[in-house]
Amino acid sequence: MKPVISVIIPTWNRREQLLEAVASVLAQRCAEMEIIVVDDGSTDGTAEALESFGSRVACLYQPRAGVSAARNRGIEASRGEWLAFLDSDDLWLPEKLSAQMDFFSRHPEAGICQTEEVWIRNGRRLNPKNYHRKPEGRCFPLLLERCLVSPSAVMIHRNVFEEVGLFDESLPACEDYDLWLRIGCRMPIGLVKRPLVVKRGGHADQLSATVPALDRYRIRALEKILRSGALDAEQRQAAMDMLEHKCRIYGEGCRRRGREDEAGRVQALPLELAREFGRSPGEDAG
Repeated sequence: MKPVISVIIPTWNRREQLLEAVASVLAQRCAEMEIIVVDDGSTDGTAEALESFGSRVACLYQPRAGVSAARNRGIEASRGEWLAFLDSDDLWLPEKLSAQMDFFSRHPEAGICQTEEVWIRNGRRLNPKNYHRKPEGRCFPLLLERCLVSPSAVMIHRNVFEEVGLFDESLPACEDYDLWLRIGCRMPIGLVKRPLVVKRGGHADQLSATVPALDRYRIRALEKILRSGALDAEQRQAAMDMLEHKCRIYGEGCRRRGREDEAGRVQALPLELAREFGRSPGEDAG
């Protein structure tokens, strides 16, 4: 039987956490689903450990290529109408998928929604700050400042990827920020206002801990969306304002570290793009 939902779990050397993540998916109370684990070059016996789940879990192996390539391979191998992603260090509560399917049954026009989360860092629960509040509806301006959509919390219709493209494999980090911009400028993002994901952080192998200067990848994502032609005038001005802000902050940091060439290149980028659009950075689009 063709699954309704495809669950895609990218992983790299997180065997024990992965087994917990998969168990949380198998505990879901929802429609027919398939589970696809994409092993991104693990060397810790991940594939052997997954054998305990038998045919309920498909494991695809690829040489180390990064989380975007792993998610994309899972998307390409999937068969479901709806796609849900789970980072291998996170967990789902049993009602997560069923709550999202209920949301889509009540909002048949929607192509994406996420749920609220419980945040755990180093074993202790954290309360998100107000600026981490998850948005809903037409929220593109809010998505520009920081990543407010979580891969482990979303469910996305397959047609959305056909419209906006897959994860950008050239980005070693902030690949989700890049995708949410491409989606958020085109359509509303739904929200199930229940904490149905346990987001576990604080461990040393997280991208935020291993990839320096994340803002340079947010700048690349902003440049991409500005050059894409997908933005209306108001969205483009909001993106330009954010690009100018992030380039200024990142450029100042580069100068403090003696990286004058990169500082000059980055801080010149808003002016370069503004000339393409025929106005100065910060100028009201009118």
